[in-house]
Amino acid sequence: MNSPRTRSDAPDSATPLKKTLTTPLLYFFILGDVLGAGVYVLVGEVAGEAGGAVWAPLLAALCLALLTAASYAELATKYPRAGGASHYATLAYGPFTGFIAGYCMLTAGIVSVAALTRGFAGDYLTEFVTLPVALVAVVFLAALALLNARGIRESTRANVVATLIEVGGLVLVVVLGAWIILRGDADLGRLTELGTPSEGPATAVLSGAVLAYYSFVGFETSVNVAEETRDPRRSYPRALFGALLTAGAVYVLVGVAASAAVPTGVLTESGGPLLEVVKVAGGVPTGLFSVIALIAVANGALLTGIMSSRLAYGMARDGLLPRFLTRVLPGRRTPVAAVVTTTVLSLLLALTGDVATLASTLVLLLLVVFFIANTAALVLRGDGGVPGHFRVPVVIPVLGAASCVLLATRIEADVWLRGLIVLAVGVVLAVFAAVRKRRAAERGAAPRTPSDS
Repeated sequence: MNSPRTRSDAPDSATPLKKTLTTPLLYFFILGDVLGAGVYVLVGEVAGEAGGAVWAPLLAALCLALLTAASYAELATKYPRAGGASHYATLAYGPFTGFIAGYCMLTAGIVSVAALTRGFAGDYLTEFVTLPVALVAVVFLAALALLNARGIRESTRANVVATLIEVGGLVLVVVLGAWIILRGDADLGRLTELGTPSEGPATAVLSGAVLAYYSFVGFETSVNVAEETRDPRRSYPRALFGALLTAGAVYVLVGVAASAAVPTGVLTESGGPLLEVVKVAGGVPTGLFSVIALIAVANGALLTGIMSSRLAYGMARDGLLPRFLTRVLPGRRTPVAAVVTTTVLSLLLALTGDVATLASTLVLLLLVVFFIANTAALVLRGDGGVPGHFRVPVVIPVLGAASCVLLATRIEADVWLRGLIVLAVGVVLAVFAAVRKRRAAERGAAPRTPSDS
């Protein structure tokens, strides 16, 4: 019998995508996506919801994210194919639910890239140069698309460098916070201040956890590159849990440093809360954080763009999106049609400025996806899948689904309204996809489905 390395390196007739990702590259891919641009503004928002004990909702969000991540680890190693939650939902519930899951994930990804593009063209960039937003958006997204189309290996290697810079910036905040504490300028009492005038401690933790949860959800993008991972049964769980635990430790330490060093009111009102730590500490150029933030934004957009293109490719291969999205670039073997299409959609959103309307629905859309993924893991328990795949106790996906419902109860009514509108559009598109597949089947040329694999 061939060794796992020999099997993973051999050409795989089941997929046209090239298997190049190792465990370290996948670890940095997930870590880079989780440690995205959000952390640079997240601390202040969490402080506004929970009070000075910022670390508590961050830790709670990590625990909740690990539940759903465990379900994803089982599903990704059981069915290592591009498509992610859409593919799992199709296997468990059929193409209609598969379309809804993929549509929510794809919409969230495209909007996220557009929002990050606007962020890249904003205050951090104007610290150095002032350029029209449209010009920055076109150049920025074109560069990301070229890197994405060039190959997963090149993209993830660039991500390794960017992730190290991002983590370095966050470690700097932790060190500066420790220095402020050691010299006696910190208030450690704020670390136990939990709750607000309108909410008790438990409610405050949950409200803060909703915001903090967004900072951990980057892990779901990685399932769409499982098909390009060498020996995903071994690599994926190690990379996934290692990256989430690393990110959680960094977030908690950053929360402690920021809360101890900076008054809660200042954190809440600041658009750059980590920059407030740098100002209090002194000795570090504030422009340094603008550079780090730009790298974080670019890295987050690159990784989300990779996810969106692979998801579109996987959904098209399952017959849920137009077939042309399965076109692969010769030689590079990357999903070039999906890369171009998702990039154009992100550019349109970035240029129209409608991102603000959709951005607030991202968490809700992702909770819908996560609920479907957790329940799909339960439905598919009896399916063997790939032999020797990672497996979790049945209680884990149950708790994961319950955590999605719990967090959804803390989302505001106006966000629910926008989210339901987006979901309604998805339902209409899903109906059209189902009709198209049925007509194709009647003609004897049904689009390929997961059961054909």
